[in-house]
Amino acid sequence: MSTRAWIVFAAVSVLWGFPYLLIKIAVDGGVPAPLVAWGRIALAAVVLLPIAWHRGTLSHLRGRGRWLLAFALVEIAIPFPLIPAGEELVASSTAAIVIATAPLMVTVLSIRFEPSERATGPRLAGLLIGLAGVIALVGVDVGGNAEELRGIAAVLVAALGYAIGPMILKRHLAGIDSVALMGFCLAVAGVLLTPLAAATAPAASPSGGAVAAIVVLGLLCTALALVLMAVLIREAGPARALLVTYVNPVIAVALGIVFLGESPGVGAFAGLVLILAGCWLATGGSLPTPRPQRTE
Repeated sequence: MSTRAWIVFAAVSVLWGFPYLLIKIAVDGGVPAPLVAWGRIALAAVVLLPIAWHRGTLSHLRGRGRWLLAFALVEIAIPFPLIPAGEELVASSTAAIVIATAPLMVTVLSIRFEPSERATGPRLAGLLIGLAGVIALVGVDVGGNAEELRGIAAVLVAALGYAIGPMILKRHLAGIDSVALMGFCLAVAGVLLTPLAAATAPAASPSGGAVAAIVVLGLLCTALALVLMAVLIREAGPARALLVTYVNPVIAVALGIVFLGESPGVGAFAGLVLILAGCWLATGGSLPTPRPQRTE
């Protein structure tokens, strides 16, 4: 990866380590999951669309309607409500650990859509180790708790969306200005989620902390982070871009412990280690090396 890619990688890793804490604050502060998702999406779209319009880059989107809709669905409209829905039932640290399975899902999807990327040898071992991590998390910490199992299932579906989205972006939306792409897809997702958000609006006003959490989610963890993620995917590819999941669950677990008083169990820590180790092997087993700089 280039130096630029490493810088963007670090920024996205931090920005996507915070949402789990902020989402938990929002849902515990009285904001229903669909409204949390809609709020962050709407804020981000309001920021990015005018910038893209001013730069004259919205015209780059012409002729790619179906892929823009597909990306908006799998990367935003489906995962964004499912994560807070999951966090209504599980700890923020647990949600972050489950999202860390996204690179494993990319490897599985590659078997069908990128035959040259078939998982064999160490990569196959990585898939099995990552699966063992999910089993450890679910079996040890969750056990037979039906509510927590539903929460984990919701977050797993979100992780699948996060695995599919980068593949669509790389294959069908390459070359589009990142701000225009993300601004438009956020707007589409916001429109799709508006009826659900309206139907679940709370009768009582949410807490000030919940509102502040949604504002930060929208401006930093959504608008800024999605643009940077699009840049990272183009610089390094979808599998390497999703290596941010090596870092952000660790940040999320630490934030949950410090600010929310969460106490992850043995299964959570074992699952985190196994999932990250599995992702490491499944995506190549080593850190990408910087590109050599050409000298004139």
